[in-house]
Amino acid sequence: MNKTRAQFSSRFGFLMAAAGAAVGLGNVWSFPSMAANNGGGAFLLLYVVMAFVLAYPALMAELTLGRHAQSGVIQAMSRVGGSGTAGRLGAAIGGLAILTACLGQAFYAIVTGWLIGFTVTPLLDVLGLDAWATIFGEGGFWKDWWLACAAMLVTVAVVLAGVNKGIERWSKRLMPLLIVLMLVLIGVVMTLPGAAQGLVAYLVPDVSRIDGQLVVDAMGQAFFSLSIGVGAMVIYGSYLSRDAHLPRTGAQVMFIDMGVAFIAGMLIVPAMFVADELGVGIFDASGQLQSSTTLLFDVMPAMFDALGGLGTGLEILFFALLSIAALTSMFPVLEVPVATLAETGRVSRTWATLLMGGLIFAVSTLILMHFEVLFGLAIQVTISYNMPLIGALVCLYVGWLLSRNAKLQELRRGAPEIEQGLFWKLWPWYIRFVCPVLPLVVLVNSL
Repeated sequence: MNKTRAQFSSRFGFLMAAAGAAVGLGNVWSFPSMAANNGGGAFLLLYVVMAFVLAYPALMAELTLGRHAQSGVIQAMSRVGGSGTAGRLGAAIGGLAILTACLGQAFYAIVTGWLIGFTVTPLLDVLGLDAWATIFGEGGFWKDWWLACAAMLVTVAVVLAGVNKGIERWSKRLMPLLIVLMLVLIGVVMTLPGAAQGLVAYLVPDVSRIDGQLVVDAMGQAFFSLSIGVGAMVIYGSYLSRDAHLPRTGAQVMFIDMGVAFIAGMLIVPAMFVADELGVGIFDASGQLQSSTTLLFDVMPAMFDALGGLGTGLEILFFALLSIAALTSMFPVLEVPVATLAETGRVSRTWATLLMGGLIFAVSTLILMHFEVLFGLAIQVTISYNMPLIGALVCLYVGWLLSRNAKLQELRRGAPEIEQGLFWKLWPWYIRFVCPVLPLVVLVNSL
């Protein structure tokens, strides 16, 4: 074990960093949209079930793997596989996770840049800087390029500062701020006409909408929302104290992620109905969203415009919230390739951060240059194909190749009584036979 390896300074620091990795646009954008289109409370109920059925066991596999190996995903998978073919295949799976993290970071930087732009534009209007507001409000390659560059520079700066002074410090500041902003916005939105109807639609299950496809959709949402399949939770597990109670800590991360998704739904779904009440076109004749992809960048700004002066303040807060959610997800994804490169001993962490940040931003630039072809493809390859495949393979390796005794000893470090509990009686069997299959169901459904 590397005795000088970085470590989170407190459990709260780890929880905020891990929650930052898990909480992102999937919680604030995708989850409310899917709930609005799929029976509201029915989707919410299935999402909670699937979080326990799939997301939590898979999260525990990645955290256990990282803390056991005390390394990033390539070395961790290689060590578990051993010196033969399984070890080489494990390293290749880890390499695929690194590539997936880099590709995901590349398109995520573009989206985060858009969110920063939507935050800054109304703020410039309020400050009377009309010329600058016009520049930020216009589309085009160079505006998107500079905004993506800004998002990437912030991420590089945080990762450069290290695990404690960078990722942990800023996660402890930004995650509570994100939750406070959500609660403030919910309080304001719930005073507007149409919000109560939206809250009912969100919380009351329409059980007639429950079918096999909805189950798979909820499974995919629960899986992706915890950032499983890119190596982020493996590297964070390696930074976690050896005395930490792994099952309890993993459950806390999952509950924070679920809680933020739930709160986001209480904000976004009522806001949709407020927009509809204000005459902003949002639902089609069948009651479905006209386009969930344009919800954030077309529908929500139109709603804020219809609210006048109040809307301007809400718009700034809303997109600031989204920018924070996006940035806290970018920190761990960059940490994945940076830590892997630094572990080789060939380059310092500083140079690894600068090199990987530059390479990822070069991919972002390429995506922007060929946006119509590459942007959707990058999202599809990352989220629909690679993440469920890698998640399934990690579960297979931890389930079958990391010995039962090694898993037990790792869990015992922070939970001496673990062998007597229900978790240990179910989890080793579950990640062998059940957990690898469920992400593959999500993958096949995407295909």
